[in-house]
Amino acid sequence: MKKKRISMKSLLLVLVGIVVGGLVFANMEFTFPGTNVPLALSNKPNYATAKNNFENYPIQTLRDFNEAFVRIAESATPSVVTIFTEKTVNRRSISPFEFFGRSPFEEFFGTPRGGSSNERKEVRRGLGSGVIVSSDGYILTNNHVIDKADAVYVRTSDNRKLDAKVIGTDPKTDLAVIKVNAKGLKPIMIGDSDRLRVGEWVIAIGSPLGESLARTVTQGIVSAIGRSNVGLADYEDFIQTDAAINPGNSGGPLVNINGELVGINTAIASRTGGFEGIGFAVPSNMAQKVLTSLITTGKVTRGYLGVSIQDIDENIARGLQLQAGQGVLVGTVVEGSPAAKAGIRTGDVIVDFNDRKSTSSVDLRNEIAVLSPGSLVKIRILRDGEIRVFNVRLEEQPAQVAAAASSSQESTDELGFRSQEMTPQLARQFQVKPESGKVIVTAVDQSSNAFRAGLRTGDVIVSVNRQAMTSYAQYLAIMRKIKSGDLVFLLIDRRGSKVYFAFNA
Repeated sequence: MKKKRISMKSLLLVLVGIVVGGLVFANMEFTFPGTNVPLALSNKPNYATAKNNFENYPIQTLRDFNEAFVRIAESATPSVVTIFTEKTVNRRSISPFEFFGRSPFEEFFGTPRGGSSNERKEVRRGLGSGVIVSSDGYILTNNHVIDKADAVYVRTSDNRKLDAKVIGTDPKTDLAVIKVNAKGLKPIMIGDSDRLRVGEWVIAIGSPLGESLARTVTQGIVSAIGRSNVGLADYEDFIQTDAAINPGNSGGPLVNINGELVGINTAIASRTGGFEGIGFAVPSNMAQKVLTSLITTGKVTRGYLGVSIQDIDENIARGLQLQAGQGVLVGTVVEGSPAAKAGIRTGDVIVDFNDRKSTSSVDLRNEIAVLSPGSLVKIRILRDGEIRVFNVRLEEQPAQVAAAASSSQESTDELGFRSQEMTPQLARQFQVKPESGKVIVTAVDQSSNAFRAGLRTGDVIVSVNRQAMTSYAQYLAIMRKIKSGDLVFLLIDRRGSKVYFAFNA
């Protein structure tokens, strides 16, 4: 009996220890080594789950129509914050006595310790917008809003000023996640941007031009979806809208008629720096994947196939005897990459990827990147008129992926460019590897079809009309047979990257 009482006491002590320990650790924050990601918060964030039903709001009068937009704005605005940043920089001012880069006083007294006496610290302040996406304080914004900031703080819709810490950034999509510790926050509901259609009404909310205009609401439509080649980020799949967006709106939400987040406002296309009716937003589906990855792991990992790809335009299609837009053309295949291991080659045409037709190199690049390393993908490829199927296991994308005249000179002015046999001297002049090919482009007429197609000085011609160049003599023989109006189909090596060009002679 005595032994039984002792064991019960021991059990009670253990239980008390567990409870006390739980209370202590509940008030402590641990992070992953080398990141700002809390261990206790390493699971998915607490996203909003209370779905609005504004889209079914009955409209019978103009007042009803007006009331619908008011309700949408009232629902989303409390989730929007103004973001302030501070960065300390050293600024050197020029003394009125200074000339030729040196003050005359330094001749007598020397340069003070710590540098020039004219150097002073300056605090640069920035402003942007953000949107609360979880009840535990996570805020989504643009990377360029908080990039390299020494201090970040936010002001909420109820006028609270809160310090924020940067959880993670992803420059390749221009997204970032920051976090505040506060109660009573209202997260926005995240919608499905894949369901967006051109012509839908949307609302943009942010702080354009300054804090005095915080949480400005503008309304417009979805002008286009899937915009790329804008030059704002490495991975682009932008929503284009005509809702008024101005400097300071960056990082704020683009909201649909149900009050759901469908995009993060990122930039405007403008000749004057002001609003001209063209704004771009990162789709919410892309943003949510980046958001979750930054919170749970502290970084964004992307799938890696190891090829460069390009669209098939009409001229390239003629060279390949295909229809324009029928697949995506493989250029460079990186040595040792998953694609190389599987047997994919330069010149292959990717017809579909994971049973989804491939017609755009941008879309395919995004499809690959969004998959996790280790994913097994099925790729159907057209090679020499036959369909082949490759099963490839993706790897993690490396940090850096996404870059004197000779007597034998051949005048090809009628084609709009000049070329020479590759020599060590030319290789050094144009900074290419001598072993990259037998023929190098030495001049291109900027008014020619070759230049418009993309051919540039220093390009190495690997093949002409699908014939590999094994000698300069072979190249000359082929070029002499080309007549005016014929299609010229070139495979080019440009500093290690393979690119196809097609144009009419």
